[in-house]
Amino acid sequence: MPTLKPKHRPFCFSVKGHVKMLRLALNVTSMTFFIIAQAPEPYIVITGFEVTVTLFFIMLYILRLDRLIACLFWPLLVFGLLAAVCCIADGVLIYRKLLFNPSGPYQKHSIHDKIVL
Repeated sequence: MPTLKPKHRPFCFSVKGHVKMLRLALNVTSMTFFIIAQAPEPYIVITGFEVTVTLFFIMLYILRLDRLIACLFWPLLVFGLLAAVCCIADGVLIYRKLLFNPSGPYQKHSIHDKIVL
């Protein structure tokens, strides 16, 4: 009795592919809105980083490199844990800064707001 292999479905036509493409479109849209609204640079940089990572993974899945490179996902776990620790430390530092200096949120001032005497 011959066994049937599951039909190979290209990444672009799978549900996982559609979700990743939708995520990429949402990230690019939000980065565009951040740039248009002249948001603080960290918002733009973080969104740009997320666009880059999402694009990297889409290319990885399209080229089927996830099947070829078996040791690819352990660094993601390590860097994910490191990023979580950095986010927690950053949150604690921001909380302490706001606790001791409650001056309010970050406000961007334009050059035209300066008083010239």
